[in-house]
Amino acid sequence: MTERQEVSAGDFVYSPADFEQIRRRLYAQTGINLASSKAQMVYSRLSRRLRALRISSFADYLAFLADNPREQEEFVNALTTNLTAFFREAHHFAMLENYAREFARAGRYLRCWCAATSTGEEAYSIAMTLIRAYDSYSPPVEILASDIDSRVLEQAKAGIYSLAQLEKLDSETRRLFFQRGRGSMAGRARIRPQLTELIRFERINLLDTSWPLKEPFHVIFCRNVMIYFDKPTQFRLLERMLDYLADDGLYFAGHSESFVQAPHLVRHVGKSTYMKVDAQPGSSGYANR
Repeated sequence: MTERQEVSAGDFVYSPADFEQIRRRLYAQTGINLASSKAQMVYSRLSRRLRALRISSFADYLAFLADNPREQEEFVNALTTNLTAFFREAHHFAMLENYAREFARAGRYLRCWCAATSTGEEAYSIAMTLIRAYDSYSPPVEILASDIDSRVLEQAKAGIYSLAQLEKLDSETRRLFFQRGRGSMAGRARIRPQLTELIRFERINLLDTSWPLKEPFHVIFCRNVMIYFDKPTQFRLLERMLDYLADDGLYFAGHSESFVQAPHLVRHVGKSTYMKVDAQPGSSGYANR
């Protein structure tokens, strides 16, 4: 859009000023730095909210948003991107399983935070990996799965997926961890209850000044999230997250996220995997690698 141009296609009045205000609001609420090329995406996603609320222009929607705090969650839900799959970036789960096996041999309790769980595939992949590492459907583990989008969290809690989403999983994984639907559930599968019992789903905005967290985590998955933030926000969030990472813990980042510019905070121990820079050698065995 040029400075004065409005979107001509569609049902709602939408100006460059509206888009800029949306960008500023989203950044203030979530830290997401929306690219200037995303004007049409914003129109496509938010027009559903305007239609549902029977509002005719984006300017009116922004005024409504300012006066109705409950709509702010719908606003964030509409504009956040949720792209995920079971065992995405498989090398991380191989590394997690090796790490967790050492906990299993020592009888140690393991706590994990999946900080952008989306519709749940990542959190359930973690649960499957830990079950295998401990060789038990009830391992001494706790998984916190969080996301800013309340809508996808509800999908994650339900743990129901189309069979197409399971196509890349081997038959043994499907047998051990899913229940195939019948009748009205034909074409879908449900996560086995043993997995859901290991996971606590909670809405967390990473930009909030405080998080409802207590004890440190041995593993933090925060993958393909930092790419939506500017560099100052990325390093500020990384530093905060490391406060919640155990001294011998692992931090898994996305394949396109790198913290080589933060050698004072972390050191690289595997493909897009990090430990605290001052981590001491421990039972994980990763501190000297």
